[in-house]
Amino acid sequence: MKKTFLARRNKLLSSTNISWGVWALLCVSVFFILRLLAPNFLLHIFAPLYHATDTVASVSNTFISGFGNIAVLSKKNEQLTEENIALTNENNALIQKEKTLMALINSPVESGKSVSGILAGIVARPPESPYDTLILSVGSNTGVTLGQEAFGPGGVPLGIVSSVLPDFSRVTLFSAPGVVTNGWVGDNTLQLILQGVGAGAFSATVSRTAGINLGDIVFIPGPGALPVGSVTRIDSDESAPSVTLRITPALNIFSITWVILRDTGTAL
Repeated sequence: MKKTFLARRNKLLSSTNISWGVWALLCVSVFFILRLLAPNFLLHIFAPLYHATDTVASVSNTFISGFGNIAVLSKKNEQLTEENIALTNENNALIQKEKTLMALINSPVESGKSVSGILAGIVARPPESPYDTLILSVGSNTGVTLGQEAFGPGGVPLGIVSSVLPDFSRVTLFSAPGVVTNGWVGDNTLQLILQGVGAGAFSATVSRTAGINLGDIVFIPGPGALPVGSVTRIDSDESAPSVTLRITPALNIFSITWVILRDTGTAL
């Protein structure tokens, strides 16, 4: 009977038959004893692992923040590029405005000579302003008077000052509907009666035998030969003795920004 009990006891204590729960109990006991006898023992053992973990975390943060810095720099670069493009466009606009002003100031209107006048900015033009009129940023306080003639770049005549206020004035264009202006066309200076049809264009009626061709330049009286447009179409009826000239303006009234006002004695 005693031998049987001892055999069973040895079998329970053999390493091959100890359960996982016993092993866990033994490990907890060992760690508990170490904790009591040497509180900093485990800390010293795992300290290198903690340091390695901190190092990995620091490197990871630096690596990830690097991507953030690249994104910020990329966005900043795009913003600077857009600002540079805007400044370039603004600079080009200023250069173009300077060229326009120089063309206005130095526009030849009589034997190659320049005639002084009042430089006026346009604050409203078709289609913002009434049809075929220009609203100028100068008025009687600047010396503008009724009847002064407005000239565009290159000395192209545009119209006559028809209304004046202290700080603003209005120019009625020669091309305004209902406005009639005397002129001539071509090298043979054939006399015309120009009728405004709007949008800067004119029409005129001449004899079929006048010999007018497409592309002939149309002029109006003033200090020299002042071109206002060119013949771009000739409408005719076989049964009529006359033809109608369609005249396109020399300047686009929808894009001009400055004019010069001069006293020429012309009136609408």
